[in-house]
Amino acid sequence: MSFSDLFDSGFKKRNEDHFASIVRVAMDDGIITLEEQAFLDRLARNLSISEADYKIILKDYKSHPINPPMSYDRRLERLYDLVRMVYVDQINGDPEHKLLNKIGVGLGFHAINVKYIVDKALTLVRNGVDLDTFMDQIKNMNK
Repeated sequence: MSFSDLFDSGFKKRNEDHFASIVRVAMDDGIITLEEQAFLDRLARNLSISEADYKIILKDYKSHPINPPMSYDRRLERLYDLVRMVYVDQINGDPEHKLLNKIGVGLGFHAINVKYIVDKALTLVRNGVDLDTFMDQIKNMNK
C-alpha cells in the first residue's frame, strides 16, 4: 500500500464519519423527509460518498464514530452542516437539541460552551447566513 492510499482511505473515512453524523441528526425523528434527502444527496456528492457507501451508512449510521476535526475552522464547517440539517428538519424540540449538543461535544467543542455555541449556530442558520458569515459570527461571539 502506498502513502497516497493511506491518505485517501483516511480522508474517505473522515468524510463517511461526518456524513454518518449528519444522518444521525436526520434520523433522530425516525424518518428522512424529502428536504433532508435532498440535503443528504448533495452532501454525499460533496463529500465523495459513493452510492454503495451511502446506502450502507443510511442503514448503519450509528456504527460510525464522531471524529472531531483537528482545526477549529473544520469543526465550524461541520457544525454548520449539522445545524443546517436540523433547520431543514424544522426541529424545535429538546431531544434534537440534546443530540446536536452531544454531537457538538463529539466534534470537539467544550461541554461548558456547546449549548451556547449550538444556540448561536441555530440562530445564524435560521437567519440564512452563509458559511463564511457563520464562521465569523461564531468566532466573534466572545469578543
